[in-house]
Amino acid sequence: MAEATIAQDQTNLRQEPFTKNQKLTLWSTIAGFGLEHMDALFISFALTSIISSFHISNFAGGMIASVSSWGTLIGGILFGMLADRIGRAKVFTWTLFVVAFSTGAIYFAHNIWLVYLFRFIAGVGTGSEYGAGVTLIAENFAGKKIGKLTSLAHIGGQVGAILAAIASAIVIPLFGWNALFLVGLFPVILAFIARIQLKDSDEFHALQEQRQNQEKENIKTKVPLLALFQTPAMTWQTVALTLMMMVHTGGYYGLMNWLPKIMQKQLGLSISSSNLWMVATIVGMSLGMYFFGHILDKFGPRFSYTFFFIMAAVSLYTLLLAKNAWSLILIMMVVGFFSNGMYGGYGVIVSRLYPAEYRVTANSVVSSVGKVLGGFFPPIIGLLMDKYSLAAVMIFFSLIYLFALVIMLLIPALKKTNVEF
Repeated sequence: MAEATIAQDQTNLRQEPFTKNQKLTLWSTIAGFGLEHMDALFISFALTSIISSFHISNFAGGMIASVSSWGTLIGGILFGMLADRIGRAKVFTWTLFVVAFSTGAIYFAHNIWLVYLFRFIAGVGTGSEYGAGVTLIAENFAGKKIGKLTSLAHIGGQVGAILAAIASAIVIPLFGWNALFLVGLFPVILAFIARIQLKDSDEFHALQEQRQNQEKENIKTKVPLLALFQTPAMTWQTVALTLMMMVHTGGYYGLMNWLPKIMQKQLGLSISSSNLWMVATIVGMSLGMYFFGHILDKFGPRFSYTFFFIMAAVSLYTLLLAKNAWSLILIMMVVGFFSNGMYGGYGVIVSRLYPAEYRVTANSVVSSVGKVLGGFFPPIIGLLMDKYSLAAVMIFFSLIYLFALVIMLLIPALKKTNVEF
């Protein structure tokens, strides 16, 4: 009888309407992820023009994403630990100014070294977006299934990518690639307005009271970064999740950075046309995220990730079947659906497997370190394109997705059936 009562209470809790702060949490996270993806995709859509303008190699062009990933690493770790100490909402709000400065500064970049510098600073700012955002959702929606909610937040990121594609198709031909980055300043203002009223969860406030009591008793608290590696089991869990994120983000940025250039070469599309066709990929990604969030809530992470990793490895080969723009649009939607659909699940898993004391740090480390390692994929793909063929690129992607699948199956905590996802 007691178990039935608890189950009924949990069901009622999940069906309760969202509070004002929950709505702010969701919408501000959607806006933040949209800004992050818009900022990242600007480089993707401007890459061909940047390479041509500065007369650099494909490898040097691919390094732009890698440099940004290093900034994300530093920003993610530093701001992640700060968010675990002073509050998720504060850090989530004020790092927007770092993003605004670095995005607008790209307009004045007249050599590749300045591009590297400003993209690094942008990475530092956006490094806090992911960790703080998914943690805020996990904590402010306690008692609810969050697979669908985090997927909705990441779909907001894809909306930002669509806006980036549309903006690049209009701005680059008329004003040049530098002007594209001025467009990124507008979402920063909207995101800041939403976040200025954002509050941390009751769980975090309770944690702060506990810390104050520990300080009075001279009890030392754990350093968040070191806590991720305090036991062999925790170390393997952190490393494994990071490797999964490496494959995911490496595949995402590899495809999104180079797919416009591949399309231009294979099918003779113009820059503006290829950018518009990229919208099909982004739509596919959004649909994949929505579907993945549902099956994650229903079946758990092992089944969900196994299905998507296998399908991602297989679906990539359909790109070789594209003969014209009309066949390409369907193929790109399928590839996007499976290659990026599972992105929203990482924040769910990490937020459920790590305690509140270092939850933002855990999310930030998994995301930012994974992005740094995945950031080496674009230059590797550039080398494969220079020396081999599109088929070699597809084989490379397939192998890394299967590698991520094996890693996921080897995480002991994901085998447990008593973890609420």
